[in-house]
Amino acid sequence: MSDFGLSLENHYAQLPEGFYTKMPAEKVGAALRLIHANPAAAALLDLDPAVFNDPRFVEVAGGHRPLEGFSPLAMVYSGHQFGVWAGQLGDGRALLIGQVRNRKGELWDVQLKGAGKTPYSRFGDGRAVMRSTIREYLCSEAMAALGIPTSRALAIVATGETVMREMREPGAVLTRLARSHVRFGHFEHFFHRGQKEQVRQLTDYVIAEYFPEHIGDYAGWYGEVVKRTAEMIAQWQAVGFAHGVMNTDNMSILGLTMDYGPYGFMDAYDPQFICNHTDEQGRYSFINQPAIAHWNLRALALAVSDLIPTDQLLEKLTSYEDHFGIKYRELMRAKLGLVREEEGDDKLIGDLLALMAQARADYTLSFRNLTGEDKDWLALFGNFEQHARAWLSRYRTRTDDEELSGLNRINPRYVLRNWVAETAIRAVEDKNDIAALDRIFKILQSPFEKHDGDEAFAAPPPPEMCHLEVSCSS
Repeated sequence: MSDFGLSLENHYAQLPEGFYTKMPAEKVGAALRLIHANPAAAALLDLDPAVFNDPRFVEVAGGHRPLEGFSPLAMVYSGHQFGVWAGQLGDGRALLIGQVRNRKGELWDVQLKGAGKTPYSRFGDGRAVMRSTIREYLCSEAMAALGIPTSRALAIVATGETVMREMREPGAVLTRLARSHVRFGHFEHFFHRGQKEQVRQLTDYVIAEYFPEHIGDYAGWYGEVVKRTAEMIAQWQAVGFAHGVMNTDNMSILGLTMDYGPYGFMDAYDPQFICNHTDEQGRYSFINQPAIAHWNLRALALAVSDLIPTDQLLEKLTSYEDHFGIKYRELMRAKLGLVREEEGDDKLIGDLLALMAQARADYTLSFRNLTGEDKDWLALFGNFEQHARAWLSRYRTRTDDEELSGLNRINPRYVLRNWVAETAIRAVEDKNDIAALDRIFKILQSPFEKHDGDEAFAAPPPPEMCHLEVSCSS
């Protein structure tokens, strides 16, 4: 056992040195201060939340103190960014500071984001700003509460320094967790350098730890990656989430949502929604996400093509559409309470989405309000109320009270709208109001429940928050 009773393993370091660079954190800033810590994430490591009050915890989470028994390292990988091969990338502002084996036998990566430069920082400073740190901290926990596979967030530490982005901003370090931070880009890195043996070593490492049922079965493993990715994207689409930067270096080999930057939960439903104002061509628009995930899986297929016969790769890749379609249809039926299947259900779902797009109805509330007063639901559709009333009549005829009884456990009342995230950011940055951050954090951890006094956070943005923009620096 090591610091704080953690059971640490230098597991990734079992791979050859060409997979990473061992190095300490840069120790950015001087006056470290714990902004917020997450007991739910601590439980994944069997970590007692009482350690949040230990000064050593802030030093570890701020990158000023290593965990005893683990040699920190930065991973190397490559990737396609906006569809263009970008060559070598790597952990430019991230550092693996521990791998913890919990009592369930699960291995969890503990990674700092924003703890300084690494050999893979290129022209970056290796820092993170408070704004982006809060956004990832809140969203990873919001996604977990929605049942969507994701990295997790353990703590935010303020560094006391300022960091230059579009303007000078307060610096911070995020401690995040994931079963693994291995990405599609890890495999691409070695394949495109002609290092076939390293591709095999990495694949064997990943399968042995995370896919043991596929040891000796590379094709079966790749098929499982396809399935997990397809189902994750279906969950994104069903909840109205846009990632914003679906580069291959941001795609998890475990099918986790990770690298939260310019993400966005839709307010008004718009299939062409682009949450990242850097994405001028709309490559990563909401409607494109399923196709982009397939494109990324093709890039991964090429990277492991020396391990798997082409016909088997194509067979597994072709299954993506079925996996996505089955999962998405299941989720959308559940959102409407269509427990028993009837002819015309797909048209009922499609007609609702088309109506929502026409009226620019709020995506989350269009489903949540189905269990409320009809007038509240109809009010979402503005000038299209007559069409909405006709659809609602069809829907009420199709469903019964028993089918509708569980909808509020499926359709969230709260999602992390950009304006809600911005409210938390401004509270911390402008007023040092940690209570507001904590309040929003707890709402997002139970998004299906009603939180008295916090109904506003379930609503679309107020006028002064309607034109928020996020970019890759977010």
